[in-house]
Amino acid sequence: MNKLYIKISADIANDAFIRSTVAAFCLELDPTVEQIEDVKTAVSEAFTNCVIHGYDGKEGNYVYLDLCVDDGKLSIIISDGGKGIENVKQAMEPFFTTKPEEERSGMGFTLMSTFMDEIRVDSTPGKGTTVAMVKNIGKEVA
Repeated sequence: MNKLYIKISADIANDAFIRSTVAAFCLELDPTVEQIEDVKTAVSEAFTNCVIHGYDGKEGNYVYLDLCVDDGKLSIIISDGGKGIENVKQAMEPFFTTKPEEERSGMGFTLMSTFMDEIRVDSTPGKGTTVAMVKNIGKEVA
């Protein structure tokens, strides 16, 4: 088992760093290029949601990533201490967005669900949101 914990400023400019770091962290599992791209996309969506929706882009906040590689699986937990989500079920519906004025597509949770093998979202209004995702990594079964 290998673990990594990151506390990083909730700044959209850190998205590329987070994507690259998570991709590098799972290399010991010998992922395919497609698996790496799936993970990077899901992580980017979760991180961006924390910054844009959780904190409304306000400075001075942090996003927390807890990564674990174990037994062919990459587990990712991304959380914030932001405003939380009133209705998680509604927020996970395709095309639902709370920021249509910013031309947000509302596909973040849909993309995470599509590219990861498991996803769970827990949120408490006024306290923040946690997204837990799992990706089975390794050689594809023929």
